[in-house]
Amino acid sequence: MNTLDNFDVAGKRVLVRVDYNVPLKDGVVQDDTRITASLPTLNKLLEGGASIILMSHLGRPKGGYEAKFSLEPLVPALEKALNKKIKFISSLPLSAETLATAQTLQPGEIALLENVRFEEGEEKNDKTLSETLAKLGDAFVLDAFGSAHRAHSSVSGVAEFLPSAAGYLLEKEVKALGQLLEHPNPPYVVIIGGAKVSDKLLVIENLLPRVDKMLIGGGMAYTFVKAQGGTIGKSIHEDDFLEKARELLGKYPGKIVLPS
Repeated sequence: MNTLDNFDVAGKRVLVRVDYNVPLKDGVVQDDTRITASLPTLNKLLEGGASIILMSHLGRPKGGYEAKFSLEPLVPALEKALNKKIKFISSLPLSAETLATAQTLQPGEIALLENVRFEEGEEKNDKTLSETLAKLGDAFVLDAFGSAHRAHSSVSGVAEFLPSAAGYLLEKEVKALGQLLEHPNPPYVVIIGGAKVSDKLLVIENLLPRVDKMLIGGGMAYTFVKAQGGTIGKSIHEDDFLEKARELLGKYPGKIVLPS
């Protein structure tokens, strides 16, 4: 895994995929944990003489601009965390205006792109979108561990067109996960959540043989509850994965713990 410690960024515009999917209320960031977690990577790039273009998603927009999912409200929190002016690029990431603005960045400057999920091709890992995003920078850093498993344009697609490296947050999480996979200390209990079983199925299947207990929460828990015959009302669930949930519950009896 290529890391920042051997990544030359002097004079380069560096695209950084971060996970700024933060909670907002009345246009104000309520928890800046994900922003502060990215600071070591951003500071390292700035110290190396780079300019930075930040990419992130926020929420689940249905395609096209939606004001409630705009990243613009993150600017004050970013400026406070970095003690630095942030340039917000309000045009859509795929637009010519965004490219023109990105090309004006000077070393030491930071810009934040609008929500990448406003582009329809983002979640389809559209090659044209990936290639266009790559034109915004000279190098790419992935530091969004929570999104690193997704085959999206801003996550894996753009990496096909630019020299790439893992950010410090991603590197830290990968090392921690490696330790848990290879040399865990018993008892080994994993807590896993998220909206959909489909998003985490491979992780669940890989971990279940290794763990003593797996506590499943979030929206995905309702699929497992329904698979057991429980009542979930109108709660989010995936009928297509009920049979898989039943299979896992039967294959690993007593390992999977669900909310009551």
